Amino acid sequence: MLTAGVLVVLAAAGIGGTGYVQANTVDYYNVYKDGNIVGSISDPAEVEQLIQQQTEEVKKANPELSMVLDTGEITYSGESGFKADPETEETLSKLKGLLTSHAEGVELVIDGKVAGVVKDQETADAILNRVQSKYAPQLAAAKKQNEVKTLSYSKAEAEKKKTESSSGNKLTGVKFVEEVKTDEVKVDPNKIMDANELYLKLVKGSVKPTKYTVQKGDCIGCIASKFNISEQVIYDNNGWIEQDMIKEGDVLDLTVLQPELTVKTEERQSETITYDAPLEIRKSDTMKLGESKVLTEGKSGKKTLTYRIVKQNGKVVTEELVDSQVVVKPVAEVIIRGTKVILGEGTGHFASPVSGWSLSSKYGQRWGRMHKGIDMTGGKTIMAPDNGVVEFVGQKTGYGNCIIINHKNGYKTLYGHLKSIGVKKGQIVEKGDSIGIMGSTGESTGVHLHFEITKNGVLQNPLKYL
Repeated sequence: MLTAGVLVVLAAAGIGGTGYVQANTVDYYNVYKDGNIVGSISDPAEVEQLIQQQTEEVKKANPELSMVLDTGEITYSGESGFKADPETEETLSKLKGLLTSHAEGVELVIDGKVAGVVKDQETADAILNRVQSKYAPQLAAAKKQNEVKTLSYSKAEAEKKKTESSSGNKLTGVKFVEEVKTDEVKVDPNKIMDANELYLKLVKGSVKPTKYTVQKGDCIGCIASKFNISEQVIYDNNGWIEQDMIKEGDVLDLTVLQPELTVKTEERQSETITYDAPLEIRKSDTMKLGESKVLTEGKSGKKTLTYRIVKQNGKVVTEELVDSQVVVKPVAEVIIRGTKVILGEGTGHFASPVSGWSLSSKYGQRWGRMHKGIDMTGGKTIMAPDNGVVEFVGQKTGYGNCIIINHKNGYKTLYGHLKSIGVKKGQIVEKGDSIGIMGSTGESTGVHLHFEITKNGVLQNPLKYL
């Protein structure tokens, strides 16, 4: 049996032991990342300080980018233990190794394919604006004047622009042929492209070397359509082509840059042309055959022709005459001649050789070469536009089946690429007579009529007379 004195000593010892334990009990925290324990620390503030430091370092390493530190979900559980020694330094070092970072960027997606990633939406928009402005300088000028505020980067028709250039051309539409989208993404900062680098990629693309051997029945337009390229590419790459002349076995260079983006522009192009006064012939039985005199001097007229020009990346795809307005009416030149009728003499007033016609290619410089007439489509029957005598029928280099009519008044007209000829040399024709059927013979780019007018041997723009 313990004596009372022993009991008092033991009680005192028990009380002193509890205080000792309490005095040496250490509070600490277990740190978890995404539910997995990382280690122990003395104070959560040390983790918060680490995160702040790492965030600053990430931003400092990429000051031009929007950087985000990926911490995941960090949680804590409070613990305590006798003489516990939390592994703060080791835990912070381990946690630092588990932290990652990413940049927030904007990817440019063309027809579902990522073309590149830039740092923000403003940069992406600026690049797309720059690409469009490359092929529509009027657009760039308008933006400087705050006349254009928004752009559409979809296959839907872009908002019509009403920007007039100093040349008289009016830009009426601009859009991308491809579907273009921008999306915010998380990305490795090393994968974010420089704005100029991405711009060059979009406009230069890649070179696709292509050689093609001309087959029987081929034409420039047919080949361009087959390879989905502009005829201008063929002319630019093959400078030896003259008057659209290619033959079976010729090897064409069709190499073309394949840009990532295709800018389609539509323009209204206007030009004012001067056209000759109509000629009015009056007969006089007091004058001998072959004699003539001018009764009234003629005065030339003026008309404004408006074309719709569609281009892709600056290359003409289609051109269409959409309007013709007389600005100054001509005054007819009146000539008195002998009364003896000379068969086949024209009036100087030309009707259209094609009914319901439309223009498929205008007169003048085309792809660096002179287009001597106009190309017309419409009704297939070709009609004499004025009285005359058939001077030539048969094959003519580049023109295929061809007719030339001499109107006996200084004018001659030529009809090319005919499917068939319905007149003979020396035959007298009157205005409106059928002379042949429209076709695609010779160096033709499809079924149409190539129509030329010369006056005293000098080429004329047929649109002055029709």
